[in-house]
Order: sequence, then C-alpha cells, then structure tokens
Amino acid sequence: MQPVEKAVSLGMSMASAALAAALFKRVWKLASGQDDAPDADDLERGWTEILIAAGVQGAIFGLVKATVHRAGAQTFQRRERRKG
Repeated sequence: MQPVEKAVSLGMSMASAALAAALFKRVWKLASGQDDAPDADDLERGWTEILIAAGVQGAIFGLVKATVHRAGAQTFQRRERRKG
C-alpha cells in the first residue's frame, strides 16, 4: 500500500467511525425516544435494552465501515487502471 493510500485509508476510517456514531445516535433516538444509548455498566438499564443497543450499534458500525472501505478500494483500483 502506497503512503497516500495509507493516509486516505486512515482518514476514511476516522470519517466512517464519526458517520457511524452519528447514525447510531439518530437511530437510537428514533427507536427509543432517548438521547443516549445505555452503557453496559449502567445498572439501571436492563439486559435486553443494553444488548439491543450493542447489536444495533455493531450492525451500523459494520455496515458503514464495509461501505466506506469498499468504496475506497474501488476508487484506488480505478485510479491504478488509469495510471497503468
């Protein structure tokens, strides 16, 4: 991987994490009516709520990460084809 690709990949990772966090916050608020999702150590919340929040968060982060990295890989592949 070229240095430029590494830098872009790092930037894409940071951007995808921020996007996923914002998306999860919005989804959680729409689904639960609460501003903040429960933390695993919040003993006033039940297991079900905590596990659902964790599952939804993991799914959103995974989808956003895969989408952003796939788009980046395709972009670099097209760039290499044009050069070669």
